[in-house]
Amino acid sequence: MKLHIAPRAPNPRRVQMFLAEKGVSIETVPVAINLQEHRSPEFLAKNPLSRVPVLELDDGRFLGETRAICTWLEGQYPEPNLMGVDADERAFIEMHDRRAEFYVLLPIANWIRHVHPGLAPLEQPQFPEFGQSQGARLPDLLRVFDAELASRPYWAGDRFTIADITAFCAIEFARGLMRFRPGDAGLMHLQGWRDRIQARPSATV
Repeated sequence: MKLHIAPRAPNPRRVQMFLAEKGVSIETVPVAINLQEHRSPEFLAKNPLSRVPVLELDDGRFLGETRAICTWLEGQYPEPNLMGVDADERAFIEMHDRRAEFYVLLPIANWIRHVHPGLAPLEQPQFPEFGQSQGARLPDLLRVFDAELASRPYWAGDRFTIADITAFCAIEFARGLMRFRPGDAGLMHLQGWRDRIQARPSATV
């Protein structure tokens, strides 16, 4: 198997962190998106939507979409469990994971894509007003999660799950390109959670 990634991009990092928590090593193939390699005919044959990550399976198939890749990996490497042990737990973990993706990672990504000058070659045209509006929503959204983390240690409950991976990769993406630190915004529960996740070995991928 091979995992096609773009270094420093949040979605490939989610899969790499998921693998690290499983203790599984897979060959990674870097895709230089700044050089438009994700739009090359060779890569489009793997994913016609020109997005990373892509998991290249041993049987020649290509699996895209971060959540789908992690679902496949969870089935192949079930321990430690990161997505729920039964239908009830899986549903609630997925709810929190989706919330992290849609209400934390997506606004951050939209701000970066449409406001950060370094993304201009990749996001044409950029819509700065849209990006700014997405960034402006972020503090209110994060206050919701900060309040929830006051009563539980992890994003989805009492144990580490895929939801923590998604949220952590989102917050770290914002830290790098938006210079965002939860504690600076008074989100101390979110900051404490982030620091606990950062201490895990998988956070170094």
